[in-house]
Amino acid sequence: MSILADCHMHSHHSGDSEAPMEAMIEKAVELGLETITFTEHNDFDYPDSPEGEEPVCDGTMFLLNSDSYLYELLGMREKYKEKIRIGFGVEIGLQQSCVKDNLIFCRDHEYDFIIASLHVVDGKDPYYPSFFEGRSEKEALREYFIRYHENIKKFHNFDVLGHLDYMVRYLPSGNREYDYSEYSDIIDEIFKELIENEKGIELNTKAMSKGMKEFHPCMSALKRYRELGGEIITVGSDAHAPGDIAAHFDKVPDALKEAGFKYYCIYENRLPEYHKL
Repeated sequence: MSILADCHMHSHHSGDSEAPMEAMIEKAVELGLETITFTEHNDFDYPDSPEGEEPVCDGTMFLLNSDSYLYELLGMREKYKEKIRIGFGVEIGLQQSCVKDNLIFCRDHEYDFIIASLHVVDGKDPYYPSFFEGRSEKEALREYFIRYHENIKKFHNFDVLGHLDYMVRYLPSGNREYDYSEYSDIIDEIFKELIENEKGIELNTKAMSKGMKEFHPCMSALKRYRELGGEIITVGSDAHAPGDIAAHFDKVPDALKEAGFKYYCIYENRLPEYHKL
């Protein structure tokens, strides 16, 4: 396995994981990884779950106690310093209602790495079926990408954009593919905004764990990002349990090379390190 860094992982400090941090680290060491970065969730203004829909959660589910998280991480970093490098990261939930809160949050600690992800559109998470009520899947997808673009024009304190086509996992039809070309106009604008502001994207392997045939984002999007001049790309499993760490990483080098990449990135102190594939 030539990808030796998993740059998107969650532990019990995230509202949707129960995994002990040390168990995640031990598994990463067992797998031979040299670097991992925890990117615990923080989503301000996350909505309560729709009535009658599972899982039941309230709006505080994704509020991160960064001090508690950092305290444990520093202890683990010291304990495992001879075995693995452990990054201090966060996954910020984008919403226009909390741009100021996100800015303050990201300045409160010296993170190594910040992922910006869109989990909520107009007060609803595509994870729940009610998100799609009253519109077609194509309409919902277009709205999702438009909101991504609007958010990254207003919020710049991040390093890479997370799982660009996240909502494809949850299309009501059960389809795990979509026609990238139907949204290439707005996705091009997203990529141009990122490149202009020296931000990157991630290749997120959780898509395959969710039954999709391609990664997040799909191959067409990866190629287009590179064509437009995008060079910064990280690799993450989005693991919420030890068994998901580095899932499908064996397929990553070929996918990145096919898309035109020669390097993948690891962040430390908010600066990218380039590692040859």
